[in-house]
Amino acid sequence: MPPSLRVIRRSEVVPDPERWVLTEETVPESSPHDLLSERIRDLLLGWAARSQRVVKIGRNLAVRWDRQHPRFGVDPDVYLVEPPPPEGDAVRSLKLWKKGHAAPQLAVEIVSAQHPTKDYVAAPQKYAACGVEELWILDPSLEGPRAHGGPFRIQIWRRLSDASFAQVHAGEGPARSEFLQAWLHAVQTPAGGSFDVSTSAAGAERWLTPEEAERAAKEAARRESARAQRKAQAAQREAQAAQREAEAAQREAEAAQREAQAERAAREAAERRVRELEALLARARS
Repeated sequence: MPPSLRVIRRSEVVPDPERWVLTEETVPESSPHDLLSERIRDLLLGWAARSQRVVKIGRNLAVRWDRQHPRFGVDPDVYLVEPPPPEGDAVRSLKLWKKGHAAPQLAVEIVSAQHPTKDYVAAPQKYAACGVEELWILDPSLEGPRAHGGPFRIQIWRRLSDASFAQVHAGEGPARSEFLQAWLHAVQTPAGGSFDVSTSAAGAERWLTPEEAERAAKEAARRESARAQRKAQAAQREAQAAQREAEAAQREAEAAQREAQAERAAREAAERRVRELEALLARARS
């Protein structure tokens, strides 16, 4: 364990047959819960694409770890498994006693107002039992119980070098994710509480979902196109100004040429007149 890591408390695994049985029924999710789950999943998908990691990221996949008690299970709101199971997207549940099925490296639980104690009390024990490396328990609206000083906006549980499962952060954040090598931040949006992930504790280099990255790329391309267009327009204006200056210079040169021609014609005319007068004077003398 790194010297700077502070263990707040450890999860003691005490099997609870009533709470650990995972039914096949789908529990309805509120709109904020669903939107936040989608956002966390999309942030992880963006991270996987940037880092070129071969992983499976999804939502609400049953994880079962005890072959003797196959009904024991947990279904994280968001999960990340590396490497993916052999079935790929066709997998219906992770059965950790099967070849190629590994526990998620990262699991995320978002606290619901209907069952807040479940995520605070039962979830750490179940994830400790199934072998998850890192667990986030996110409580954007602080719905959880007051036990152990709660409720907490962000909890991070991590498996330590001695294989114990420990709570290493409980509070507002930012909170360090060792698995992602990043920081988790609680933020407020017009839709309510949400979370960002960034490269630094200060919030710099905020991670984007693939959709946000696409929008940002399009916006950057639009700005670059606008800059290029403005630059081209400025160059065109400069070229037009230079052309006008050249045309003005040409007109000045033509005017000077005409003036010189007129002066030469006048001078030649004057010289002819002088010669004519000289000729008349010579005849008069003779």
